[in-house]
Amino acid sequence: MSVSLVLFTSDLRVHDHPALRAAVSSADEVVPLFIDDDGVREAGFAAPNRLAFLADCLADLDAALRERGGRLVLRRGHAVEEVCRAARESGAREVHMSAGVSGYARRREERLGAALGEAGVALRVHDASVTVVPPGEVTPSGRDHFAVFTPYFRRWAGLTPRDVLGAPRSVRVPSGPRSLALPRRRRVAGVSPGLETGGERAGRARLAAWCRDGIERYADLHDDLAVDGTSRLSPHLHFGTVSAVEVLHRARRREGPGPEAFVRQLAWRDFHHQVLAARPEASHEDYRGHADRWRAGASAREQAEAWRTGTTGFPLVDAAMRQLRHEGWMHNRARLLVASFLTKTLYVDWRVGARHFLDLLVDGDVANNQLNWQWAAGTGTDTRPNRVLNPLTQARRFDPEGRYVHRWVPELRGVRRPAVHQPWRLDERERADLGYPAPVVDLEAGRDRFLRARDN
Repeated sequence: MSVSLVLFTSDLRVHDHPALRAAVSSADEVVPLFIDDDGVREAGFAAPNRLAFLADCLADLDAALRERGGRLVLRRGHAVEEVCRAARESGAREVHMSAGVSGYARRREERLGAALGEAGVALRVHDASVTVVPPGEVTPSGRDHFAVFTPYFRRWAGLTPRDVLGAPRSVRVPSGPRSLALPRRRRVAGVSPGLETGGERAGRARLAAWCRDGIERYADLHDDLAVDGTSRLSPHLHFGTVSAVEVLHRARRREGPGPEAFVRQLAWRDFHHQVLAARPEASHEDYRGHADRWRAGASAREQAEAWRTGTTGFPLVDAAMRQLRHEGWMHNRARLLVASFLTKTLYVDWRVGARHFLDLLVDGDVANNQLNWQWAAGTGTDTRPNRVLNPLTQARRFDPEGRYVHRWVPELRGVRRPAVHQPWRLDERERADLGYPAPVVDLEAGRDRFLRARDN
């Protein structure tokens, strides 16, 4: 009886899963394995919101496998050791997995390939399981990756993605491999109270609803903070409970500016993955440095803490940061604004903000989180690195009635526009009654300080 093993990583689903389909096709029995990787925990990426969402995903994946006659095998430890142990215990001759992008994931694949090879076990790594287009498949002449999005998108949009694979009808799992008990969300401390439910069923339901009711309005509403006309698929794409390839195919069945704008966002996700694959150091080093001398004194630390807690005195910034703490998620337009505010108006290192986001975001993804932060800080791929997003201008454009602010900053619910975005313009008694802080910085002074620092 031949046995293969499929290692689940950021692809926690049974639909459109090339590695799972290959494992099922190559052997009589399959060991579906997930490793609670000590290396991930040691690197500081095991944040409560992602652990809770992961618990949902693993429970749902186990249920889907059991519907097909199988089960999920869970181990904890260092990935290479645990995969080799599981392969040895089950007699697997092949291990299938989806290709990773981060420096850690690629080093893990290299070590795993070497260790399995010594044991006579083949490692099969499958592309286009996490992204639409594998990193490195689209490159400019003479370079290993695209550094500017628009030419990348032109090439990306002209490619034909692979077909969507159906879920296997049955998954026969050998009886031998032992498994730890699956984690449970309720046992994870420090979870945001508004965190959504994870898992493939939840992800596929959200995708279906989005393609049915939301995608056609995306071009008009994707920046409207109060309406939140976004797909909210990012956590499911991060954990792989939905397939980026399937999302693209389903989006392209619809016509019009909404689907086109949404497809462009999928391309942005692939773009960041190909940048990180080519430059893994960009997870912690400037992609394009400007010799920034980021503020790091007591004043900067106090202002950064006000930013974290949503008490900067700028209502739109504070609303976004409070949404992050409550939901473990933030609207994309708000992410750009708060990142610009921290790095350019307060002139605090982008790594401070990126770390805070990774501590809370359920979709906290090294490629997208770090490279979006670098874009906002002007150290990444933005072709206008010195642009500064003004929170008052952003408020007028994307929350004109103040509904987003009213939702997340209850102190200001009795204040109507335009004062809801500039409460410091109220008289002293009104401001005292609100219990809302004064601005931590003068916007023009902050902008001038940033530009002077960049010029020098």
